[in-house]
Amino acid sequence: MASEPGRELSSIDFRSMLGGPLIAVVDAQAQAAMSSVNFIKSVGFKPGNSDDPTKAQTGEPIYVSFKYPKEVAPYQPAVPARVTGITVTDGGSGYTSPPAVTISGGGGSGMTATAALGAGGAVTSISITNAGAGYTSAPSISVGAAPAGGDNATATAEFQAAVAAQAAQFQTMNLEVPILTMLPIPFIRIEETTIDFNAKINSVEETKTDETFKFGASLDATVKYPPLFAVATVNLKVATSYQKNTQTGTKVDRTYSMAVHIRATQDEMPAGMEKLLGILEDAIKAQPTKAPAAVEA
Repeated sequence: MASEPGRELSSIDFRSMLGGPLIAVVDAQAQAAMSSVNFIKSVGFKPGNSDDPTKAQTGEPIYVSFKYPKEVAPYQPAVPARVTGITVTDGGSGYTSPPAVTISGGGGSGMTATAALGAGGAVTSISITNAGAGYTSAPSISVGAAPAGGDNATATAEFQAAVAAQAAQFQTMNLEVPILTMLPIPFIRIEETTIDFNAKINSVEETKTDETFKFGASLDATVKYPPLFAVATVNLKVATSYQKNTQTGTKVDRTYSMAVHIRATQDEMPAGMEKLLGILEDAIKAQPTKAPAAVEA
């Protein structure tokens, strides 16, 4: 009797063949989630002090601590003593042309300056045209006398004393960073699962017939010559055989194949974990370990 492919397909346990891989995918997703939990607890936190599994607790966050030098004051180059400017203390009046400005004292030489006039013939400003050199203190400033009926102007020099070079100052800082903020946390998510199942059943009915025919013959002849006449004897033998063999059967070829394709990706960080890392980032601490130390440039 020939095989019925429809009946054979209906007897396949598709629930187990297709449901099994899906259940395995769900279990794998659950194991991945537990792996993330165990990673966070074992790497990011110290063990808790509770033995009650219903009240699982974690200890304090694990910090990575290291020291580094932090510049608290930059290097300041040396500043030589110099006259930075001339301030008019009294502009006077009645000047018809810019008066002469005489600079003396202060331990230096070579400085020159010019005066500028404003309304009413008053000196409004005095500008340094040549800074000179060698001044160790503020020089004296003399402004030329005003014409008859006017008032003489007065001025003073602004002096910047020499400032020695200041070395940069560094302070040793101790930085504590939660280790969870420095490591990639595994959040594996199975994005797609494809199950390809193929069933191929070929049923072929075969009939095979073998026929065999055999024929055989032999002839014997004898001639005798008595005195009066000849006598002939003929013997003929014929043998035949016929054989027929018929075979009928059914040949069934069954081929089953199943392929499971799974694509997993690194999932986005859960909102709760992102909030936790934000809190840990705020807990990053940098504090000095000792007073600042000067370092020569």
